[in-house]
Amino acid sequence: MSAVRDSIKPRTFVFEDDGLIPNSVLPLVLYRDAIDTNTDDPERTIERVFSDNGWGGLWRNGIYDYQHYHSTVHEALGVACGHALVLFGGERGAAIQLSVGDVAILPAGTGHKCLFASHNFRVIGAYPPGRAMTVTLPTYDNHRKALQQIPGVPRPETDPVFGRDSGLIALWKSSAAH
Repeated sequence: MSAVRDSIKPRTFVFEDDGLIPNSVLPLVLYRDAIDTNTDDPERTIERVFSDNGWGGLWRNGIYDYQHYHSTVHEALGVACGHALVLFGGERGAAIQLSVGDVAILPAGTGHKCLFASHNFRVIGAYPPGRAMTVTLPTYDNHRKALQQIPGVPRPETDPVFGRDSGLIALWKSSAAH
């Protein structure tokens, strides 16, 4: 039995470069209640979905409470427990509530920080194969370097929730090249 819920409509968000956070021409993709976490081990359930779709580098934790981004890799965040209000896209971005079963997929360069989290908030992070994740802080020097790195970050071959040729892959394929 699959933990992935069918007929999930993605929401997308595109954030502008603000001079410190580069963001991306690719949209952040948000799947609401995409994974059924009503299991004995919701963290393991999300890890299995991500792994089955070729995303690795798995970790369990929360989301940092300071603005940061990843200039070398795209990132998937799956909520296993609790809820949080996360600011995506830098200080002029959008505050989005994440809840159990939600998955946010951040293209390289997308700023994010946790504004508030429930005491039991737990997120699973994952990355497509090929590049190591680095945490980048919003400075002018880092911004300049990131603008050179981000165009070289390959698009993933699979969606971390739905696999090949669906969801993220179709959305990013139709987006402007970066």
